[in-house]
Formats: sequence, C-alpha cells, structure tokens
Amino acid sequence: MPRAYIIKIILLLTAVVAHTTLAATTESHKFTLVIDAGHGGHDYGAVAGKINEKSINLATALEFGRLVERNMPDVKIVYTRKGDYFKTLQERASIANKANGNLFVSIHTNSVDKRNKRRTTIHGASTYTLGLHRSEENFAVAQRENSVMMLEDDYETKYLGFDPSSTESYIIFELSHDKNIDQSIDFAAKVQKQLSSTAGRADKGVRQAGFWVLAKTSMPAVLVELDFICNPNCAAFLNSKQGTQKMGKALYNAFCQYRKSYQADSVQPPLTTNTEQPADTASATAHEPEQANQNTESDEIIYKVQFLTSPTKLHENSEKLKGIKQFDFYIDNGTYKYTTGNHPTINQAKRNLRNIKDKFPDAFIIKTSNGKRVK
Repeated sequence: MPRAYIIKIILLLTAVVAHTTLAATTESHKFTLVIDAGHGGHDYGAVAGKINEKSINLATALEFGRLVERNMPDVKIVYTRKGDYFKTLQERASIANKANGNLFVSIHTNSVDKRNKRRTTIHGASTYTLGLHRSEENFAVAQRENSVMMLEDDYETKYLGFDPSSTESYIIFELSHDKNIDQSIDFAAKVQKQLSSTAGRADKGVRQAGFWVLAKTSMPAVLVELDFICNPNCAAFLNSKQGTQKMGKALYNAFCQYRKSYQADSVQPPLTTNTEQPADTASATAHEPEQANQNTESDEIIYKVQFLTSPTKLHENSEKLKGIKQFDFYIDNGTYKYTTGNHPTINQAKRNLRNIKDKFPDAFIIKTSNGKRVK
C-alpha cells in the first residue's frame, strides 16, 4: 500500500476521532433544561368546564421547549412528559436528577376553592421556589399541587408519611437547606418579569412554599403558576393558541436571560488563578455602620439576613427597602441581593430574622466568611 495513501487514512481517522471526541465533550457540557408539565393522564389538575389544567400545562411546556430547541442548540431538553399520561411527583424528580439537570421548571395553572368570593375574578401569575409558606394562600397552592401524591397506592409509605393536608408535614421544608435557592429565586424573578411584559399577566410575585417535587430535585428549580383557570377570561386565554404562544415565549425569554447569566458565571478557566472577586462575594456596602462591623480579615463566620433581590441597584431611600436603613448588597449573576445585620451567632440572626419577616416574609439567613457568602 502506498505510503501517501496510508498517511491519508491516518489523517482521516485522526479527524474522525477528534470530531467524535469534540462532539462528546460538547454534549457533556450542554446545559440541561428539564421541563415538567404538571399533572396528566387521570390527573386533570384544576378544571373549569371543558378546560383542564393538564392540557394547558402540556401545551405551554411543549411551546417553551420548541422555542428553546429551535434557537438554542447548545441546550439539551428533558421532558418529564410529552403526552397525556400520569407521572408521580417522585418520578418527575427522578427524571430531572438522572438527567443531571441544570434547571427544573414545573409548569402549572392556578385555581382557588369554589367558596372563594373572588373565584371568577382573581388573576395573575406567580412563580414559587422551595421554602416554608408564609401565607395561607401559598399553603393552599402547595397543598393542591402536593395532593397529587394521594392518587398513588400506598402514598404514605412512598412519601415517608408526608401528609399534603397537614401543616406539620411542611416543617421539613423549614429545616431543609436548599443550596440552589439563590439561582432559583433569580430565575423566578426573570419568569415573573416576562410573564408580565410578554404574556400580559398580572404579577403576583416570587413566592415560597413546600412543593415536594422541588424539594426532591438537586438543581435550581421553580414551579410556575401561569394564571387562574377558575377565572373564565384567564382560562380562555390560557387555552387559546395565542395564549400558549405568549406563555411559552415568556418562559423562553426568561430562560434566555438566565442562560446568559449562567454562561457568564461559567466562563472562568478552571486552571487559571482568578484574581477578581467572585460575583457572589462582590459585596458593596450601602451604609458605613454595616461595613464597620464586617470582619474580612479572619475566618470568623458572620450571619446575615437576606431579605430582597432586585435586577437593578436600589437607591437607599427606595420604597422597596420598606424603611430598612442599614443594609449591604452583593451582586450574583447580575442580580442585586440585599442583606442586613452582621451577627456572630445564628441565634442573633434568627432574632433579627423574626423582625425582618414582618416586612419581608420570605427573608432567610445566609452565612458569610471573610466577606464572602458560604453556601
């Protein structure tokens, strides 16, 4: 065999191997988005006449996924369901975890009890992250979504005695620590902004409640309530082609913004010494009294109460701060996160937290060391 021919074969094989390796590497580094259409099969979810939640959820999920697939080839999409069939809460979380998802988005449609006087007029979208409910309204939503587990045989054993109707069962969400809470809140805020601006939904805000499916996923996760199916106008919109397109586009726009910040946070070369301060620790102090108490020269743990996030920097007299004068903020993925207090013990922070929750019910404690957040 001529030497030149052999060299050509070697070069061809080298190119094929290199391409295959690159493709495998690219695939392994893809961002994995898990889209969860709530309910399905014999579980209709909330119902309003001939319109049911499971169908709205699925249509919106598929439209959201279609836009991502068409415009973001570097994103891998995993669906918990793509048709009208039932998946348990446990199965949904397992699908997300096995896929090593980077973001979990559970899509639902809200409703209220038939005895509610505002049943046919209530409206608005809300996005939930994992946490303990701070209002009866949030608890009612979590109860309704978690009650799906009661459709399963022997659900008490499968879900370790969790009772979706019992307030006591939800204490586990108070005790659990969600390491992805900041990213979840960040994405939830982007979703709310887009559901308002793109889909024309009233903004009912980012909320926290104890959703089993969010607790069992090991990645940033949110549960979106698109609007209220019990409101005839909202139901008609959500069930329409135009409504599906707008809701899907809103979720897609929010994901684009989140993905962009995720990429920016992931571009640091792993083998290069980073001399810049990480985004999570780029703390900017708004008032001198707070800064004076910071200890950035030792490994001492300092506890703070995080009470607010904002896409933009707030003026010190902003109404959104609700009168809190002594505060810090740090910037994480382009989001300003506001804290107050510098406490050497967790008990002191808890006392402060109780006061802050009067104004900010979803506030929580964070831990810092050397001026940096410790997760």
